[in-house]
Amino acid sequence: MKKVLLILSFILISFAVASAFLESFTAKSDGSQIRLEWKTSSEVSVKYFIVERKTVNGNFIPVTEIAAKGSNSTYSFTDDNIYKTASSAYVYRLKIVDQTETSAYSKELMVSHSLSDIKRTWGSIKAMFR
Repeated sequence: MKKVLLILSFILISFAVASAFLESFTAKSDGSQIRLEWKTSSEVSVKYFIVERKTVNGNFIPVTEIAAKGSNSTYSFTDDNIYKTASSAYVYRLKIVDQTETSAYSKELMVSHSLSDIKRTWGSIKAMFR
């Protein structure tokens, strides 16, 4: 019985670390970019969010870091660097980091995105001259 209580206590403590209760987390294709939005109802010691992206068979990479604003906040991020890959589907998640640099992850969202070859080529050319 003590082992069960100890495990249960550990689980409860681990959920309290880097906790942000997300009311919503959405991602949608919008022309030549993908727009992510999320809303929190509670943020306990959250320092920042890292938006991570991957292709369906790839590994997650950090895309941007957004400072936490506090409970009942709305956030948005527009990913306009997706023209650099040939993928038509992307997976996003939020890495939620607290004041002690402990992190937790949101659910993963898959977004289908189609970009014309002309826009993809032009985007790659523009990126070379930045």
